[in-house]
Amino acid sequence: MTESFDKAAQEVKELKQRPDQQEMSALYGLYKQATVGDINIGRPGLLDFTGKGKWDAWEAKKGLSKDEAMAAYVELVEKLKAKYGI
Repeated sequence: MTESFDKAAQEVKELKQRPDQQEMSALYGLYKQATVGDINIGRPGLLDFTGKGKWDAWEAKKGLSKDEAMAAYVELVEKLKAKYGI
C-alpha cells in the first residue's frame, strides 16, 4: 500500500489543473491521517484561516487507520487524474 500511496502523492503534483478547495482539503486530511495518524495538535487561532481549514480537514479524517487513509487518498488521486489529467 505504501508504494501506491507514494506514487499517488507524487502524481497529484503533476495534475494539469489544481484541484478545487474541497478536493485540496480532502487530499490534505487524508495525507496527514495516512502519514501522522489522528490529529495531535490544537486548532489554530481565530485569524489563521488557512491553518484552521487544514486542521478541520485533518480532524474530519480522525479515526481512520493509516492503511484506510492511504487507500482513500490513492482512490481520490485516481479520480482527480481522470478529472484533470496528468
